[in-house]
Amino acid sequence: MEITGKCQLACTHCYADSGPDGTHGTMTAQDWRRVIDDVAEAGAGMVQFIGGEPVLPPDLGELIEHVLDRRLEVEVFTNLVHVPAELWEVFERPGVRLATSWYSDDPDEHAKITQRPTHARTLANITEAKRRDIPLRAGVIGVLESQRSDQASRMLVDLGLDEVRYDDLRGVGRGARTDAEPDTSVLCGRCAHGNLAVAPDGTVWPCVFTRWLPVGNVREQSLSTILNSDRMATVVGELQAEFTEASTCVPKMCDPQCGPSCSPACQPKGDCTPAGNCAPNYR
Repeated sequence: MEITGKCQLACTHCYADSGPDGTHGTMTAQDWRRVIDDVAEAGAGMVQFIGGEPVLPPDLGELIEHVLDRRLEVEVFTNLVHVPAELWEVFERPGVRLATSWYSDDPDEHAKITQRPTHARTLANITEAKRRDIPLRAGVIGVLESQRSDQASRMLVDLGLDEVRYDDLRGVGRGARTDAEPDTSVLCGRCAHGNLAVAPDGTVWPCVFTRWLPVGNVREQSLSTILNSDRMATVVGELQAEFTEASTCVPKMCDPQCGPSCSPACQPKGDCTPAGNCAPNYR
């Protein structure tokens, strides 16, 4: 659930084009609660709140509580630049975990990517999350040539994070290197396989990276109607056809933790070699 397009950062690679000028969209807290109810009825196991920066909307704590009341797990994918004091207590609830993106052990290189000098603040909040025993995973995203990605990963491992993985830049949003329209080469091949994304205006996509393939809008239809629509079947069928060959190459292309920019569990189909073996997704 992409509950906002607003973010304190202006990352050069942001798939969602989020930034300080973004908005929380047209979805209300009531709209999001209704979607959470629909998600629970559909049999989902987890809700991930993303953005933009999901701690910025004032209703995040209430929405997390609503997810927990429906006996679903919660992940908040946050830049950890700032965590309001009241949210730390919510994050400590059983069934809640955090995820974040990280770029470098070097503050200047980190700031070059995020466009803000936030290295120290994010690092302090990573440390605070660990002090509070809140489950936390991180994805190191390769954005720059000769980026200190390996050093960044080792830094997080030394801090005791639960999971640290690497993902290459995805060519979506500001991550696109050209003016060409995005295509399936930026995807892992598991879109809509147990996960969907909902935008701040209610648009539903097979995943956060398939923004050019909307399948409906939860402000106009129920999630159940969207899931069973002809449009959903058509888009999923096209994606399945596109990735039939690639799906045998990456045994675990996505899991329920698939997230923006990206969950380190995801690998684009371009990482597969002709021999059918997956090239290492690490530098």
